[in-house]
Amino acid sequence: MDELTIAAVLGSTLRVSVPLILCALAGVLSERSGVIDLGLEGKMLLAAFAAGAAGAASGSTALALAAALAAGVAASMLHGFACVTHRGDQVVLGIAITMTAAGLTVVLGIAWFGLGGQTPPLPEAARLDKWFTGAAAAVQDVPLVGRLLGLAVLGHDAFVYGAFAAVAAVWWLLYRTRFGLRLRAAGENPAMVEAAGLSVQGLRYRALALNGVLCALAGAYLVLAMNPSFLPHMTAGRGYMALAAMIFGKWHPVGAMWACLLFGFLDAASIRLQGVPLPDALGGGTVPVQAIQALPYVLTVVLLAGFIGRAVAPKALGRPHVQER
Repeated sequence: MDELTIAAVLGSTLRVSVPLILCALAGVLSERSGVIDLGLEGKMLLAAFAAGAAGAASGSTALALAAALAAGVAASMLHGFACVTHRGDQVVLGIAITMTAAGLTVVLGIAWFGLGGQTPPLPEAARLDKWFTGAAAAVQDVPLVGRLLGLAVLGHDAFVYGAFAAVAAVWWLLYRTRFGLRLRAAGENPAMVEAAGLSVQGLRYRALALNGVLCALAGAYLVLAMNPSFLPHMTAGRGYMALAAMIFGKWHPVGAMWACLLFGFLDAASIRLQGVPLPDALGGGTVPVQAIQALPYVLTVVLLAGFIGRAVAPKALGRPHVQER
């Protein structure tokens, strides 16, 4: 690969990884508190639809973000009401949220816009602006690192830089604050938390509220930056990939980030590999598009099969807590 191709792939990797990173961080917060979240995909899809609908109707980025946040947090509170308050099966609830979101967004899209489940394209004013574009153009001629900085690092929107700032923020919250210590204790030994006079349910609800915010931002990014309108099932399994990255990263925000970057790199590289000729020893022709597009998902299965047995989950994960009277 030449320098231009490498820079383009790395820049694409950062952009593609953003919803995975945000969703993985949401999973880290939820599962560190003891609540399994298989509904990441559904929450992200609901938020994407809300952002697409509000953005298309109002032409406002702020209103699109507000609608996405409302949808994401509402879905997480519903999750908490069923799993934390009423001690429902957390796995079943997560799958139910995802299945409901997949159907509800299509039904509402058809009813409101009549476009087969998608929303009208968002006006350019509602889309996210690029940052540091002037600096990106200015460093293009710098020897050795100019194109790498200009195409790979600079010129992205606020969500790209915000996603990596969120990794640092979640790490600091979990490992450098009293709230983070209590949150992790709720996922490891909720009885001890209760004996200290703290509410396990309250901690889990707060973790789910943050979970909803991060899922909402991931969903909004899909519409405000990656695609100009909402499309049915546009999350395309990203919630499950983020869940796999979280497990591969051992429920740690930094580890999950590196796994998401790996998935993002494969996704970005798969676009570049389309149409690449195969060696004559392999029969010639080109690499099948379907095989290339399947790479990130195949890696998800491989990582789960190879590492899920080695990753140690929080001890109280998935176990409803019955508060002592």
